[in-house]
Amino acid sequence: MNINVITLFPEIFDSLNYGLLGKALDREDIKINIFNLRDHQLNKHGQIDDKPYGGGEGMVLMAEPLENAIKNIPSDNLGIVINLSPQGRIFSQKKAKELSTLKNITIICGRYEGIDERLISQYVDDEISIGDYVLSGGEFAALTIIDSLSRFIPGVIGNQKSVEQDSFSHGLLKGPVYTRPETFNSDDIPEVLISGDHNKIKEWRDNQSLIRTFERRPDLLKNAKLTKKQKKLLEELSSKAIL
Repeated sequence: MNINVITLFPEIFDSLNYGLLGKALDREDIKINIFNLRDHQLNKHGQIDDKPYGGGEGMVLMAEPLENAIKNIPSDNLGIVINLSPQGRIFSQKKAKELSTLKNITIICGRYEGIDERLISQYVDDEISIGDYVLSGGEFAALTIIDSLSRFIPGVIGNQKSVEQDSFSHGLLKGPVYTRPETFNSDDIPEVLISGDHNKIKEWRDNQSLIRTFERRPDLLKNAKLTKKQKKLLEELSSKAIL
């Protein structure tokens, strides 16, 4: 997969060179190209932004430097163009998986009060937000999206089954996990996990996933696909909550 990133701060993306993603980049399972927007400044003063028409606070990234940056990317590597913006659609595990199937994508990291709307209408295919809050720029949102979608690319994660069990992959949060020692500060791990009964372990994990989702993100339950046993457990949880 080929990912192009247009940014004012290329050095932020050095953090991608670590961990599993860093190894995947070394193997070229995924390729990331960073384009510095300042390479396309309009004049000797390095202008890439200006005051908004109609007045208002802050500055707006100008359309021309962004257009020049986009045109600098080979057309066969451009793919869909994504603008990261608080006004975009909320990013999700489903969206990450969808993006991971594409051969090329280009991400624009906005700054200040945003980017000229004409650039969006003429060049942008999708606008994405990673949550209902505001960041200083799109760079950290881009890092989040790149890391998330890369997990679906074969070879990036050593055990692909672990991706299938991630939170949100089946509409629910992942339940609690444990490792050695069996007792920590007088707190024992659940006995079922050392029972050797894989069917009971799976059932316990499914139930814990449902319980955690019910307690922390009940909004996810309306679209979750539940087994008959989970539906019964959900009824019990709901009844206790009402009481």
